[in-house]
Amino acid sequence: MAKKEKVKKHAGKKILRVLVIILLIISILTASAAIVNIVLERSHEEFIGNVPPVEYEEQLVPVIDDDGYYTFTTDREFKIVNITDVHIGAGFLSPKKDNMAMNAVIAMIREEKPDLVTVTGDIAYPIPFQSGSMNNKIPAVLFADLMEELGVYWAPVFGNHDTEAFAYYSREQIGEIYESDAYPHCLFQAGPEDINGVGNYVINVKNTLGQITQSLFMIDSNDYTSKSLISTITWDYDCIHTDQIEWYKNTIDELTKENAGITPYSLAYFHIPLYEMREAWYSYRDNGYQDTDDVQYIYGKAGEKDGVVLCSEYNNGFFDAVLEKGSTKGIFVGHDHLNTFSIVYKGIRMTYSNSIDYLAYFGISKIGSQRGCTVVTVKPDGTFEYTPENYYQEKYQSLEPKEEVTMQEYEH
Repeated sequence: MAKKEKVKKHAGKKILRVLVIILLIISILTASAAIVNIVLERSHEEFIGNVPPVEYEEQLVPVIDDDGYYTFTTDREFKIVNITDVHIGAGFLSPKKDNMAMNAVIAMIREEKPDLVTVTGDIAYPIPFQSGSMNNKIPAVLFADLMEELGVYWAPVFGNHDTEAFAYYSREQIGEIYESDAYPHCLFQAGPEDINGVGNYVINVKNTLGQITQSLFMIDSNDYTSKSLISTITWDYDCIHTDQIEWYKNTIDELTKENAGITPYSLAYFHIPLYEMREAWYSYRDNGYQDTDDVQYIYGKAGEKDGVVLCSEYNNGFFDAVLEKGSTKGIFVGHDHLNTFSIVYKGIRMTYSNSIDYLAYFGISKIGSQRGCTVVTVKPDGTFEYTPENYYQEKYQSLEPKEEVTMQEYEH
């Protein structure tokens, strides 16, 4: 009997030693990864520090107006460049692709010289098995530093990946970074504290008579329906909540009052597409890729597998509010990196901006039809034009050589 107990104790000690060794190895690997990531962060910052700024003939400078919103004043056309899904990992697994992403952003912004850059989510990609990091603060800071070096005004909204459930920092914490004095070119505002989301805010464009020619609604479409890892794995995407919709409607009423009773034109920017964007595309597809009474195709493709639109399965009625208020004529989203289409549904134009992503989708770094930006020209009368731009055009001269990619073709 004593021998059996001795054998059990001996086996227990062996298991304990194995566990200690495993924990030690994990600790060493974690520490090593952290050190490597610090070195890489410094390398990225050194690269950013050498980026030449955008050369403007006369750059518009926004001010915070009496209504508390940043406001640009001009009588000329107002140029916006929308980029989305930059997906900077800032970890030991993603340095090459991070450089590619920043290189693309730099080339397009320096060429286009926009008055404003809007970013429709997913600046950061803290997915450890692809980036080698769960620290979402580092990519947020890198991107903010890059935009500051470029000297261009920019306005971001959050995507689902910016503040994953397992990431180190919350939306509130990243928002504080964007709003800090360190980034005077970032026009992010956290917005009302008593509604869902962080980063529900407005940027106005006015003429010299003080009339609003365009209001830009920046809205947090949230991330997942719960903060659990399960929601992330099952792609249980969230949407714009009821209290945010009320804020949107009330804000339009306030802007209308400020604008001598005239409802201003507006554009809306957020990350996750509306349910109606799926309805519109599927209606167009099911009609043999022909327009219907409610749907008019403008440009682009549905490049996601089976032409899917990965919206939330929930719908609190933001699109209905857009129809009701009659202000917003255009909506920009990201999220689905291979979808590039722009479509009009019931008179409202909904558009996927070309994405930047080199990291999130396996193999996406080697294809290029979807990579670029969307240039929006707002005219003095509030009307607008869109142009989808591909990064691999000759006009976009990158600081480092562009990678070789295949331009994929689509059936429709």
